[in-house]
Amino acid sequence: MIYVPNSLSDTVDEIDPVTYKVVREFAVGQLPQHVVPSWDLKTLWVTNDQGSSLTPIDPVTGDPGTPVHVEDPYNMYFTPDGRYAIVVAEALQRLDFRDPHTMVLVHSLSVPCHGVDHMDFSANGTYLIASCEFSGKLMKVNVASQSVVGTLGLGAGSEPQDVKLSPDGKIFYVADLRANGVWEVDGNSFRVLGFLPTGKGAHGLYVSRDSRYLYVSNRDSGTISVISFATRQVVATWVLPPETGPNVGRGNDIASPDMGGVSADGKVLWLSGRYDSDVYAIDTTTGNLIARIPVGDGPHGLCVWPQPGRYSLGHTGILR
Repeated sequence: MIYVPNSLSDTVDEIDPVTYKVVREFAVGQLPQHVVPSWDLKTLWVTNDQGSSLTPIDPVTGDPGTPVHVEDPYNMYFTPDGRYAIVVAEALQRLDFRDPHTMVLVHSLSVPCHGVDHMDFSANGTYLIASCEFSGKLMKVNVASQSVVGTLGLGAGSEPQDVKLSPDGKIFYVADLRANGVWEVDGNSFRVLGFLPTGKGAHGLYVSRDSRYLYVSNRDSGTISVISFATRQVVATWVLPPETGPNVGRGNDIASPDMGGVSADGKVLWLSGRYDSDVYAIDTTTGNLIARIPVGDGPHGLCVWPQPGRYSLGHTGILR
């Protein structure tokens, strides 16, 4: 299924990827932001940000379970060894290390920047790089000591968003909503290597199933940029068709591709339409729109499940 948290409706929609239709909708806590696969792949967690709860979903049946109380779960990740869940408490300016099964708090790390929201881990799992949206910075955290070991400013006007490690483990790519492109960062030396302009409102980052390309959702221009990992250049730009009908949400007809994931066979890129109450299914061979599916209001951190991999690092499905 495709699991869609609707932030403004306080619901989750489940889409059948064969029929491209919503087959179930259920209520969750206030302001659900992301649907996050657990490290052991046995649970999908809905992060109800303002509801201060996590709603578990059984990925076999699609049934929701009893919510678990946690503070301010904007997003959630898991350490590569599976020992901790990391609840990203954005409003509280914390990373909360919790038991990955019970969600009992083990250690709360206050962070020196505002708007911490997305991250990815180094290939050896010793550190993570997190984006601080409202400070225009990146933050490096030592996983073993659960401590901040550095910050990196990206310049005035930056709003870093999603973070993804390249398949070869050498470069962290960071989408920037206001700089309208993607930063390339060396995680070991923690320095900027370059910047790739993509489109207005660069937000989500997704790796193709063959690990050759990075898909960048440009939320404010209604486009998807395709970056080649081999050349570190934009090799294609896919333009989503304009929105029409009752779901137009911003006073204009521009699509708003936000967050999601790639199908298990790599043929479809699924993205939420953040401001249009839609989900987009995009052909990864042609870049053409396969389907536009109406969902609840404010769809955000969409999860495609199941995914191939041994374990999940969280977010909407970072598998290794």
